[in-house]
Amino acid sequence: MALDIPDYPFRAYLFDLDGTITDSMPLHYLAWSEALAEWNCPFPEDQFYAWGGRPVPDIVATLNQIHGLSMPVDAVSHTKEDHFVRRIDELQAVPEVLALVHATHGRLPMAVVSGSPRDSVVRSLEVLGILPLFDTLVCAGEYTQGKPHPEPFLKAAEQLNVAPEDCLVFEDADLGIQAATAAGMQSIKVVAPRPDAVVATAQR
Repeated sequence: MALDIPDYPFRAYLFDLDGTITDSMPLHYLAWSEALAEWNCPFPEDQFYAWGGRPVPDIVATLNQIHGLSMPVDAVSHTKEDHFVRRIDELQAVPEVLALVHATHGRLPMAVVSGSPRDSVVRSLEVLGILPLFDTLVCAGEYTQGKPHPEPFLKAAEQLNVAPEDCLVFEDADLGIQAATAAGMQSIKVVAPRPDAVVATAQR
């Protein structure tokens, strides 16, 4: 299904990465399962998808609170990312979004706004061969409040020197859509191929 772009003269596109540009969520869930196994920490798949867009350390800290554990946040976060990076060459793009990125390059500035660390974001974009197509990256650790707070998207708009209302956000997670709305931006929710099709709906 083609992406249905709202009829508005947007001046910038802001893309989430995992589950939006890349069909990476299954790989991330596998990495989480491996990292949490030694702590016997439950992390149901539906909870994982509901928390899409949250920074990794925030997820570890929340799991500690829920399950009464004392997992070292930094160590578990690094372990999870290490497991993901080991499989990063398996990464695939969401085809419709990848096509839009290529078609938009040179016409509008674009940013990636992610809850993943910069190293992971850069490597993912390199695997797909599209890192040079983006004008800026806003990654975990580079803002104080993650999605659903609007700060990550507002930071990207500021770096692109574009007013928030002139930005269109592409997101797969409800938390990301909430962040875009809070930032005063229109958005398109992209459902990556889980299992088959991409469904895109405009959020105003």
